[in-house]
Amino acid sequence: MSESGTTNLIEMRGIEKHFGRVVALNGVDLEVREGEIMGLLGDNGSGKSTLIKTLVGVHQPDAGEVFIRGEQVHISNPKEARKYGISTVYQDLALVDTLSVSANMFLARNPMKRYAGISVVDWETMNEQAEEIIRSRLNLEIDPTARVEFLSGGERQAVAIARSLVTDPDLVIMDEPTSALSADSARRVRDLIQTLNDEGITVLLITHNMDEVFALTDRVTILDSGDLVGTVDTDRVTKEDIVQMMVSGEMPASIQDTTGDTEAHA
Repeated sequence: MSESGTTNLIEMRGIEKHFGRVVALNGVDLEVREGEIMGLLGDNGSGKSTLIKTLVGVHQPDAGEVFIRGEQVHISNPKEARKYGISTVYQDLALVDTLSVSANMFLARNPMKRYAGISVVDWETMNEQAEEIIRSRLNLEIDPTARVEFLSGGERQAVAIARSLVTDPDLVIMDEPTSALSADSARRVRDLIQTLNDEGITVLLITHNMDEVFALTDRVTILDSGDLVGTVDTDRVTKEDIVQMMVSGEMPASIQDTTGDTEAHA
């Protein structure tokens, strides 16, 4: 866990998103503080993915506002989100098995050079930069020239995380980063998340893994069927409290009574 400050890096206010008659988000608020690891929790269909996709410009909100460091912004697509310092590691990783580690990391952002009057990929520079991120920032030994299809599940997740660092982000969003991984690979990925945070990168973590929640996060926001249940400090609640909030869609009275700065859905 980080020692985060109270300055909001990201603030989403009153976010609404409809898909036809389906209300995916119903006036949801989300605040992510500079330097923290924030958990985003909820059962399937709670609105977590829709909220994140709205933040990074995959979806446009039907109502609500988004602020980055207090400045209102309109993010129209993921490329623009990266310009604002937001990078996302999706659950499906979106890696191309037949390409190398470095080619996946720099996909569509390949460093180029001129050769005989023609622009070509600068493979040497790309491999060097990939290796710098993997070894120096993540402290891993993965060959940047290796094809992704030959990597383990944990190594593939590490490559996806390394790719998120190429644009030098302020916020990295992790969508179920340890799902379907072995216990050892999951532990290594959790270590990588902590490494990012130790570097000063803010992390927004979507997960169902309660051990992960309590090992990594400073605070958690819980959604239920598109509604905000509440935001609580992780060290002031139990696993049972969080499960109750996810199942009932309500903030337990005991938490409201004891958590003075808790935000609760009215």
